[in-house]
Amino acid sequence: MRLIEKTMPESTWQERALRKYYYNRPGWKDGTTQFHELIRMFTPSGAKILEVGAGPTNKTTAVLSTFGNVTGLDVDPAVRDNIHCQQAVVYDGVTIPFEDNSVDLAVSNYVCEHIENPIQLAREINRVLRPGGLYIFRTPNLWHYVSLIAKATPQWFHKRTANRVRNLPEESHDPYLTYHRMNTRYACRRILESSGFNIKVMKIIEAEPSYGMSSRLLFYPFMMWERLVNSSRIFECLRVNILCVATVRK
Repeated sequence: MRLIEKTMPESTWQERALRKYYYNRPGWKDGTTQFHELIRMFTPSGAKILEVGAGPTNKTTAVLSTFGNVTGLDVDPAVRDNIHCQQAVVYDGVTIPFEDNSVDLAVSNYVCEHIENPIQLAREINRVLRPGGLYIFRTPNLWHYVSLIAKATPQWFHKRTANRVRNLPEESHDPYLTYHRMNTRYACRRILESSGFNIKVMKIIEAEPSYGMSSRLLFYPFMMWERLVNSSRIFECLRVNILCVATVRK
């Protein structure tokens, strides 16, 4: 037994910190789990699903594929490598190449912040959804420190730092250009309601400090921020992610 213990690789400080301060906390759920639970709550079995900005293989598409047929839509040809999509479509980022009222559910995961004209996107999603169809998405909240820094800095800075501070592998895709035009509660509500949607769920959550994974000097201050903004609903507007479920008003 001692020999086995010596040859087992030691966990990283990141794994130990997440396990100690987050994963072992009673009732704690990471941000992705909360988003996926929202999807499971509202997605009917056998749904025809459109994932806008699906990208390559990922956990969200995998969850969606358990409910029905998933079509991945993206401006990036990398969507063709998403093994959980029954169909992958590369489009121009403007007009969704589907007929009116042809989709049950549309989902976007960290996409809205990259859209230059979110009203146009919301109207296109509304057009292809059937009456009563749902649009579920997760996007960063502009008033969180990560989004404020991203909005105030140029793209070259994002490319040099974003993946590094999250401790992502070197082969990870460079960050896409961001606009943050649909990234506050007010902006989401205004854009969705003007595009023919009614809001069913909108909440802002703060999860583990993923942007502090490169250094303890970042992790612990960011963790204290998480503790602060989760301590009271007074600070809800400063949390990291907006989760939203909207239904078509037709």
